[in-house]
Amino acid sequence: MYDKWSLEVLYKGFGDEKFQKDLKKVDELIARYQILAESLGTEDARTTLTKALLLAEEFNMLLNDLFGYCSLVQSTDTSNADSASYMGQLMQKMSDVTKPSTMIDKYMAGIEDLDEVIGDDALLKEYSYYLHEIQKADKHMLHEAVEEAISRMDTSGGSAWSDLQSFLTSSVKVDFRGETTTLSAIRNMAYSPDADIRKDAYKAELACYDKIKDSVAFSLNSIKMQDISECQMRGFASPLDKVLFNSKMQRATLEALLEAMKEYLPNFHQYLRAKAEALGHKNGLPWYDLFAPVAESSATYTVEEAKAYLMNIFENCNPRMAEITNRAFEEEWIDFFPGEGKVGGAFCAGVESAKQFRILTNYDGSFSDVVTLAHELGHGYHDFMIYDNRPLNMNYSMPVAETASTFNENLVTNYAIQNAASDEEKLALIEGQLSDVTQIICDIYSRFLFESKVVENRSTQFMFADDLCQIMLEAQKQAYGDGLDHDCLHPYMWVCKSHYYSASRGFYNFPYAFGGLFARGLYAKYQQEGEAFLEKYNYMLKETPVRSVEDVAKICDIDLTSKEFWLMSLHSYDEVIAEFKRLVK
Repeated sequence: MYDKWSLEVLYKGFGDEKFQKDLKKVDELIARYQILAESLGTEDARTTLTKALLLAEEFNMLLNDLFGYCSLVQSTDTSNADSASYMGQLMQKMSDVTKPSTMIDKYMAGIEDLDEVIGDDALLKEYSYYLHEIQKADKHMLHEAVEEAISRMDTSGGSAWSDLQSFLTSSVKVDFRGETTTLSAIRNMAYSPDADIRKDAYKAELACYDKIKDSVAFSLNSIKMQDISECQMRGFASPLDKVLFNSKMQRATLEALLEAMKEYLPNFHQYLRAKAEALGHKNGLPWYDLFAPVAESSATYTVEEAKAYLMNIFENCNPRMAEITNRAFEEEWIDFFPGEGKVGGAFCAGVESAKQFRILTNYDGSFSDVVTLAHELGHGYHDFMIYDNRPLNMNYSMPVAETASTFNENLVTNYAIQNAASDEEKLALIEGQLSDVTQIICDIYSRFLFESKVVENRSTQFMFADDLCQIMLEAQKQAYGDGLDHDCLHPYMWVCKSHYYSASRGFYNFPYAFGGLFARGLYAKYQQEGEAFLEKYNYMLKETPVRSVEDVAKICDIDLTSKEFWLMSLHSYDEVIAEFKRLVK
């Protein structure tokens, strides 16, 4: 077992003959796209659709390998010149295919008798949903020349600004007690049992942002302006409307979710005030103690121990999950530890061509990190459920992306709480669970409020770093209420969160709340139905790329447009909060 991932299933390096060969093959496929686009209308619709879909399958799988490899290399070494260079080349090639692929999509969208053309053709039947979605998207598609121009400009626009934010936050030096460390390492200190370390780390973190805040502010302003402009061109009322459309999600679902969250916020404020009192704070919890442990929890886990812990849970609950977890550890699919130039946080990236995935974490051995591993392995499990779909039926939308991951969190955390050896250990575990869910409710709500205000302002004004800090503080006050000390918040949360820095994927915040509460509801059903639920659950995950989020939920008899469902999931934390308040005294 190794602490770094292996990427050799893709390529052995940028000089690998296979990498260079695949890079050239992209040009061949682009030429085939151009030939097909120029010949539209010369053959019957069924033949043209078949050719287009098979070509798109081949092209997408190839690009997934090339882009995936470059992105994975860059995530562990943001200063890697080769990955940055090849990423730029690939984005340029993607621009080259934009015009012919848009022409082909417009041809597909213009087929009036689509269902008759699909008929009983096996390939076309599998892609029926995909083809109908192209027809729905046609009203937001621009002329092929404009689509090509947008794609080319993004290389030096939104994508470049995003790369800048990633580079600055991963390379900025943090001065801490006479030594230099990384941003990801200093943020991990928020979990330290030492109160002085937590407070000093918080101060050091805020101080380091002064070095990069202005550059990152330009990144955020530029990305949001690009998103707003493109939405106007495409006929979307707002960037949020575009996100909901691309997420295959009704606004009624989002409104029901947000209304339920807002209604339940005071319950999380009670938890935060109880934690503040336990730590000796009178005016709510200061930000630097948001993740402070309130009970003695000396347990740490080596990588091997983390694996054993997770395997024990998954073998008893979901043997398929256990099998996939074992492979991930043993076959070097995980890059575990922090390092200079490595991005912060954690993620899981699918490797579709090999039917595998890769996980990046910044593991330090805490139980929270074990839960993070379970979360990312849930993403990998979701990937395995869709790997039997055809290549163009593997992309699920943002809201359902956090379902399997958060379902795993519920499995692991509830197991740990039920098997706690003492009240002290139980309190530590419950606090960890509440800390995590407070993030996906209070913090995510603050991020949604922040991004909404930024998008609203950006149409008419540029926001400097101090402006963005003020918007962030106001959002945190609304979301955390009197649970936090308003004199000690985190004005720079907009700098370190990469989720804001995508021109093509805005509002990457509410999907976490959606996933967390949707998974909580699914977990309740699992507790009721036991092993019999897993077959329905797996089928639901498999269907996520080819149904709306509302139709996906119906597989498990859930109505997402009902506020009652979301409140039911939230109220499942009532007893947890009550138990925390009892134990912490």
